[in-house]
Order: sequence, then structure tokens, then C-alpha cells
Amino acid sequence: MTDAELEQLRESYSKLKDEAVRDPAFFYDALFRHAPELRQLFREDLEGQGMKFMTTLGVILAKLGDESAVDPHFQELGRKHASLGVQISHFAPMEEALVDSLRNALEDDFTPELEALWRRAFEEISARMIQRGGIQNG
Repeated sequence: MTDAELEQLRESYSKLKDEAVRDPAFFYDALFRHAPELRQLFREDLEGQGMKFMTTLGVILAKLGDESAVDPHFQELGRKHASLGVQISHFAPMEEALVDSLRNALEDDFTPELEALWRRAFEEISARMIQRGGIQNG
């Protein structure tokens, strides 16, 4: 990704973070609309989980573009998700939940170009988590 694209992601993340302050569980609400069967993988404190999600996303976005700085995060995240029972097939509904969350938070600022950029970033992040963390299917 170019520096300009990374900056677009970071700017839109900052608006998404504002939404998380208002409704910390917003991402998980969207996730369970897309894949209700994933609810069993999560504990009851979705607000706390939502804040962890936003913090982790922020750390990754801040370091994205610096491979040596971000790679350990992908490995740790991948291993943690694998240990919780997350499978490769779960990433598609996660992507849709993130896009829905961004669309709701950014409204008219969520352009088709920005959506494509976020999808590309999510797919890159997911692929690295899956590879580095040993996430499998079933």
C-alpha cells in the first residue's frame, strides 16, 4: 500500500474509533448479524472485546507498512485467534462486519474507493494472521 492509502485508512479509522466510544460492541453486533453461529466463540463482555478490537486495529494500522514492526502482531493475533477456535472461513463474515461498521460510522465519507481500500487491507491482514498464526479450517 502507498503512504497515501495508509493515511486514508488511518483517517477513517479515527472516525470509526469515535463510533466505538459510543457503542463499543458495534463490530460484534454486525458480525453476529452476518454469522450468528460465531457468537459461541465470544465471552459475554462484548463491549470490552469491542474496545480490544479497536485498540488492536489501531496498533496494526499505525505500524502497517513497516513489516518488521507489524509482523509480530500478526503472529500473536493469529495464534490467539487459532487458540480460540477461529477458522479461515470466519474471516469472510469478519470482513463484512468491518465494512458494515465503517459504512455506518463514516456514512457519506465511506466511498466505494475507501471500501475497496479497507477490503484490501483486511484481506492482507487476515492472510498474514492465518499464515503466521497457523489458523486452519475445521
